[in-house]
This record gives sequence, C-alpha cells and structure tokens, in this order.
Amino acid sequence: MTTQITWQITAMDCSTTEVNPDTVIVAHWTCSGVNGDYTTSIYSTCSFPPPEGTFIPYADLTQDQVLGWCWANGVDKTATEAAVEQQIQNLINPPIITPPLPWATA
Repeated sequence: MTTQITWQITAMDCSTTEVNPDTVIVAHWTCSGVNGDYTTSIYSTCSFPPPEGTFIPYADLTQDQVLGWCWANGVDKTATEAAVEQQIQNLINPPIITPPLPWATA
C-alpha cells in the first residue's frame, strides 16, 4: 500500500502594520501521511518577507498559492514528504521495540 501525502495550510498570521492590510507574514502548515491504518503528520510554520510587486488580497488567496510561498521560502517539500513516509514506515515496522523482560512472569 502506498502512503497518501496531503499538505494543508491550517492558519495564517497577518500584519496590520504593512502598507496593505492583512498581509500574510506567517503560514501554519501540516504535511500528513496515511497508509492503511497508519497516520502521521508534521506541523510547522513558514515566515514570509514583506510582499514585493503584485499584492494579492487576503480574501483572494488560495491554499496552493500559500503552499507555493512556503516551498519557495525554505520549506523543503521533498524532504518533508520523505520524513512523513519514514514515520509511516517506522509505525509499520518499528526500528526499536521494548519486549517484556525475560525474567518477568506472564
């Protein structure tokens, strides 16, 4: 079974002191993976410099645009997805286990 990876922007912090009101300065994101009964995710944030050029009003932003900003500003999409996949594989085949002590009675 393959792992299904999904990205989601969960919140955005805006500055009220920039030239344009509601300028997004931080995006909160989650990258999740699901493989059968196994689920895991990574959460983080990404900060943005003040916008240059064309300003997109907050109400007109799409999740794909904001995710693109995250990937362009330091969030390594490939490495994050690989980390989620590794977490799933570690759930399926744990690399470390804690068996019962051999002298403990059942």
